[in-house]
Amino acid sequence: MKLASLKSGRDGQLVVVSDDLTRMVTAGDIAPTMQCALDNWTAVRGDLEKLHERLQNGEIQGVAFDQAQCASPLPRAYHWADGSAYVNHVELVRKARGAEVPESFYSDPLMYQGGSDTFLAPREPVKMPQSNGFGIDFEAEIAVVTDDVPMGVSAEDALPHIQLVMLVNDVSLRGLIPAELAKGFGFYQSKPSSAFSPVCVTPEQLGDRWSEGKLHLPLISQLNGEKFGEPNAGQDMTFHFGQLVAHAARTRSLCAGTIIGSGTVSNKLDGGPGKPVVEGGVGYSCIAEIRMIETIQNGSASTPFMDFGNTIAIEMLDDQGQSIFGRIEQTVEQV
Repeated sequence: MKLASLKSGRDGQLVVVSDDLTRMVTAGDIAPTMQCALDNWTAVRGDLEKLHERLQNGEIQGVAFDQAQCASPLPRAYHWADGSAYVNHVELVRKARGAEVPESFYSDPLMYQGGSDTFLAPREPVKMPQSNGFGIDFEAEIAVVTDDVPMGVSAEDALPHIQLVMLVNDVSLRGLIPAELAKGFGFYQSKPSSAFSPVCVTPEQLGDRWSEGKLHLPLISQLNGEKFGEPNAGQDMTFHFGQLVAHAARTRSLCAGTIIGSGTVSNKLDGGPGKPVVEGGVGYSCIAEIRMIETIQNGSASTPFMDFGNTIAIEMLDDQGQSIFGRIEQTVEQV
């Protein structure tokens, strides 16, 4: 089943979307918003699936689906926590500044709680007051949405609580991060609003590509129209989503509609750092990663961060080349 939220008020209008992303039908008689559906997931999921089936088999014609009219599936959320499940990315960050990775990073996930009161729409510009010194970067990630999760849940028992999967551009301001972290109190100004894919899907919709809490498909990023990365999201993922959800729920319960991100998708190459796509590698899911490799190899970074007028597109295709979640496509603009 595929779901989306059309732009409407603060919380959007819930629609069911065809598998090929060409048609949709309103789900207002079942649940007016995505959050309402998640709050009552056990009661409404069956009805939503039946509506999806009727749309798929042509029993309901529906209307044309336009990704540009979509808000993020949850235009705002009660809880958004982003992990760093790909330790290869963390290794590069620390190696670039000559620091070792603590052994605990391989057994205890990194995670921070981000701002969730406003998310950008998947085709909405990333607006900033300035670009110089901000280090504007994208981060292509996978995210999951849960139902109500009890405190202290195990990683294995957390997996059935994952109800939806989507993509995310976790916008990061690299130039502001060091000073914020140096205060010892975490991110705030350096992590503005994120954007999520037009469509979210149930894990079952992904078939065997969703396995053991991982999504085994390439995540494609295009920076200014050129392919920047296509790492496989199922490879080199140190912590699967069950582990990330369990980590978030260690000392608190999670409410329905909680979003958990994977962190930047990152693949190794022959046990070491990856290579750009143009050099035969799978590239990267953020600019910071190639800059780290440039720093390690050459002593300094040469790839610039994003500037006004630059665009980023993030998408994932199925085995037939069909877009699964739709396309995040954003331009950086000055406020």
